[in-house]
Amino acid sequence: MQPETDLTDSETMTDSRQTSGPDIWLKAGFVFIAAITVFRIVALAISPVDLYPDEAQYWVWSQSLDWGYFSKPPLIAWVISASTSLFGLSDFAIRLPSNVFHAFTGLFLLLAGSRLSVPRIGFWAAVIYLTMPGAWLSAGIISTDAILLTFWSGAFYALVRLRQGAGWATAIGLGLAVGLGFLAKYAMIYFVIGLGLAIALDPPARRAMLSLKGLAATVITVVFLLPNILWNAANDFATVQHTADNANWGGDLIHLGELADFIGSQFIGYGPALFGTLLAGFWLALKRPLAMDGNTRLLLVLFSLPILLVVSTQAFISRAHANWAAAAYIAASLLVAVLLLSGRPWRRYVLYGSVALSCAIGLVFTSVALSPPLAETLGLSNAFKRVRGWEETADAVADAANAGAYDGVVFDDRNVFHEMQRYGGAIEPELFMWQRFASPHNHADETWPLPAGYEGRLLVVSHRPLDTHRLREDFLSFEPAGEIAIPVGGGRLRVFTLWQAQGHDRVERSEAYEQRWMEEDARRTAAGEN
Repeated sequence: MQPETDLTDSETMTDSRQTSGPDIWLKAGFVFIAAITVFRIVALAISPVDLYPDEAQYWVWSQSLDWGYFSKPPLIAWVISASTSLFGLSDFAIRLPSNVFHAFTGLFLLLAGSRLSVPRIGFWAAVIYLTMPGAWLSAGIISTDAILLTFWSGAFYALVRLRQGAGWATAIGLGLAVGLGFLAKYAMIYFVIGLGLAIALDPPARRAMLSLKGLAATVITVVFLLPNILWNAANDFATVQHTADNANWGGDLIHLGELADFIGSQFIGYGPALFGTLLAGFWLALKRPLAMDGNTRLLLVLFSLPILLVVSTQAFISRAHANWAAAAYIAASLLVAVLLLSGRPWRRYVLYGSVALSCAIGLVFTSVALSPPLAETLGLSNAFKRVRGWEETADAVADAANAGAYDGVVFDDRNVFHEMQRYGGAIEPELFMWQRFASPHNHADETWPLPAGYEGRLLVVSHRPLDTHRLREDFLSFEPAGEIAIPVGGGRLRVFTLWQAQGHDRVERSEAYEQRWMEEDARRTAAGEN
């Protein structure tokens, strides 16, 4: 079956200028994907920045493989474990898979665009995705989003193929991609939502999915999900509960500022003109929904607009991080390519200018990340403070812990705890987390809590001044032991207060406890003590 080409009602994407030499666009796509991937891998290899706290946590998970973890499904830990087994335990090896996954995402976009229309659409969709500002940032870290988007784009490509009558191998590929996507991040649920809407509104998708092939894809997805579901059931649905807690619907339900911040972050992360084009595409789709029936553009809207609507609603109700809508930009990149490569010539200039601007932003960001002196000169050091100085921090903690003959080192910040697990190999005493709340709030709380009644001599490394008084209340003995201050650029310091503690006797975290300390914190703040 031939790829669809009815991209608009009044315009066609099949004139001789756009279909001439389709192999050239495919080859150009392969070359571009390879070139930008090699560039980013080289930059990653010489990067001086340490792991971000979440990255350090993912590495910790990779040391003990399982079917799930406190805050995420298991695939990121498996990926890091595979990479470090092949390339060593360096930060480079931990982050390397991100670039490989981004490359495959670009490849799937190239192929999907070529199937939906012509190779030129696929080429520019891949270029848009790989050069958007958010992708430049993501390429420098290891994250669940990079892995999710590869399987999302692979699943979308498989769906496109199934709509066009592909065989059983494609159906199996769809099931594998959706299943692995869920093991990367539960945001894969948005794909299922888009698929449900497509079945309802897009006849080719309906015919493809309401068939034995669609059933096979569904069964394969469930088989991949089952072990993680069982793991969650055996662990009080820890990951599901954490995901629900992130929604944070317990307070006021109107946050216009958060909504504005989220929408603004999408303009920045995708590119202002490209995100504006995307919104215009949504508007056109909503103005003429019936005219979109069975149209390629409708399919792209169904796999992008609902995600942005859901996350925008979440931002309005509570809060939303910019990357929570990342999955929208697979179909969005195809839709934007369709919109800007059809119609008047000025649209193409918008596309070319936007990509050039995104590349310029990406190159500046890469240069600043690679050169701390340049970051200092441009006044951007603050942006990198959380990925600098962790090895020096670990050395300072090791010096203090080893010199004092302590039995354990206790931390009150899970980010610091995981960074010390990563870089603190020289710390001789055992590492523990002080548990602030009644129940575990993170993986460190759950796995390495300071045991009740622990009698050993402890070094408490505190990064949370507001919690010092709570910390003191949990120990029979709690005396000052110094301070650590680590420069992180821009004249800023990462400061820790050290305490020598003994006799851990944790106060019950009751409602009365929380109320008492809330009032005490308010009093201290009013008095200028905090």
